[in-house]
Amino acid sequence: MDFYKKFENDCKIIKKANKQLLSEFELSIKSSGLSENTANNHVSNIDFYINEYLLYEDAIEAKHGVYSVGMFLGYWFIKKAMWASRSSIKGNATSLKKFYSFMYEKGLIGKDDLDDLKATIKERMPEWLATLDRYDDPSVEDVWQ
Repeated sequence: MDFYKKFENDCKIIKKANKQLLSEFELSIKSSGLSENTANNHVSNIDFYINEYLLYEDAIEAKHGVYSVGMFLGYWFIKKAMWASRSSIKGNATSLKKFYSFMYEKGLIGKDDLDDLKATIKERMPEWLATLDRYDDPSVEDVWQ
C-alpha cells in the first residue's frame, strides 16, 4: 500500500472513532447545563479540530491532538479559518479545554497532558491573539515574527 492510500485509510479509521467521540462529547456537554447553542458551538469547534486540523497533514488521533493545540491556535487556525477572530480563538481554546477534560474523564489522556494543555493555552493566548492582530493588519510584512 502506498503512503497516500495508507494515510487515507488511517484517516477513515480515525474519523469513524472521532464520530463516536464527538457524539459522547456532545451528550456530556449538553448534560452539563450549557445552552443548546453553546454546546453545538463546542462540538463544531472540536469537529473542526479533530477531523480537519489533526487529519490535515498526518493521521493524528484525537487523544494525541492534546499536544498540537499551540500550532493550531497560534498558526493553522489563523491561516486556514476565514472566520478566525479574537473571540473564535478564545472560543476554540475553551472548547479544547472542555474536550480534553472530557477525554481525561474517559481515561484517554493523562492528568499531566490535560494540565499541560491548560497551561499552554493560558500562557500562549496573548501571543496567539497578537499574531492574529498582525495577520489582520495589512501594514505588517512579517506576521509570524
